[in-house]
Amino acid sequence: MVGINTVRQLFIDGLTRLKTGRHWVVSRTSQVDLFTRTFLLLSTLMLASLGAWVLIFLSLEMGPRAAQMSQRIATSVNLTHATLTYTPSDERNVLLRTLSMREGLDVYPRTGQDSVEPLPAGAYWQRVAKLVRGQLGEETMLAWSVNNVPGFWVSFRLDHEKYWLAFERHEIRLTGSLEWLSWAAAALLLSLIGAAIGVSYINRPLARLARSAQLLSKGHSPPSLPETGARELRALNSSFNRMARELHQTNADRVLMLAGISHDLRTPLTRMRLEVELSTMSEAGRDAIDQDLAQIEHSLAQLMDYARPASLEPPCAINLSALVTQITERERCLTEQAGGTLTTSITPNLYAQVSATDIRRILNNLIENARRYGFSPNRRPTLHIALNGHASAVAIEVSDRGPGIAAQDFERVRKPFWRGNTARTGASGTGLGLAIVDRLIQHMDGVLTFSPREGGGLTVHVEFFTAQSDG
Repeated sequence: MVGINTVRQLFIDGLTRLKTGRHWVVSRTSQVDLFTRTFLLLSTLMLASLGAWVLIFLSLEMGPRAAQMSQRIATSVNLTHATLTYTPSDERNVLLRTLSMREGLDVYPRTGQDSVEPLPAGAYWQRVAKLVRGQLGEETMLAWSVNNVPGFWVSFRLDHEKYWLAFERHEIRLTGSLEWLSWAAAALLLSLIGAAIGVSYINRPLARLARSAQLLSKGHSPPSLPETGARELRALNSSFNRMARELHQTNADRVLMLAGISHDLRTPLTRMRLEVELSTMSEAGRDAIDQDLAQIEHSLAQLMDYARPASLEPPCAINLSALVTQITERERCLTEQAGGTLTTSITPNLYAQVSATDIRRILNNLIENARRYGFSPNRRPTLHIALNGHASAVAIEVSDRGPGIAAQDFERVRKPFWRGNTARTGASGTGLGLAIVDRLIQHMDGVLTFSPREGGGLTVHVEFFTAQSDG
């Protein structure tokens, strides 16, 4: 049997634990999704409400139940007393057996040698005893067991003889614990199912919107969201669909513009270069114009590379070691042609979940940037490319022996057209190389950092998540 005090104490203990653990809950819920947060909140409120209702039901049941049972006991005792009074003595034994078999009322003689166990000290049983004595008289004795026979025993007097009338305890007690537990479990199960369905109904459109927004941020065209449901969700999905269409159109216009720029500007530049080669100007003048045209072509290529979106191909597990080796071999030849050196330190068989096209653009820009700005004291570019891996990530490092970048400028060089301090801007450029790299790395959820190189120079760190080899 579930006592009111026990349930109340359990409810209070639960509230105390909830209060003392609120900081832990707040810190943990910041790491879970919206569905889990809302479900936990609704479940907690439902559990608290269920506990309160259990206390209310127990409190409301005790009073009426005690009055009902005391009335039943008094009526049974009075009927038994009246029946025995008007039954001849030689027929009472037959009557007592009939009452026991048909009505479940067992009548026993009461003696002074009876071993009597008093009623429990619980509030319900004491209240029943008080009501029974109020109806049968204060001299009425009540017992929990007599002569080690369990039951609910009530004494009464017939003429000069004393008797016990025994009742089954389960017929008088409050609702059993198993019944309460089954009802509470059923209510809890239905509440949790209802909470899960309700939260899912609310969370599903938001989760769909979050997935579409993630696809849009990666440069993909997400499918149109259904403009149904609640008014606020319809308005939100409609606005998102309109934004996605406009962004898609803007991207298409940008691609068309890039194609036009490439055709309309590169053609005149090529014609100018041909005209310079055919002209009769001095060799020094021709070289100066060639350098200017090369600078214009490089700046144009940088601007178009910055305007070009990241690769839309889905990232897959590629052999990053093989790809970096292939890229650095080509760049080593270009560096040696410029009078410099390029060394490598590449750990074999490292895999990453990245786009090969974007990795090429990243490395080409980093090496080109290092080759332009990373001169050693003898004015020769000295570069070192390293690839290594650990626990869950792989890192590419591009190092040079140039003047480096001041620590306060590490964040600024990520911005377009910002080229660092004057010591590092002696070479011509547009200041877009690192901005292109930073945008591509963000697209692949990587990390870009800078650090001074030991012995002078700059080291650029690029880190990606690892992937398992297919072989």
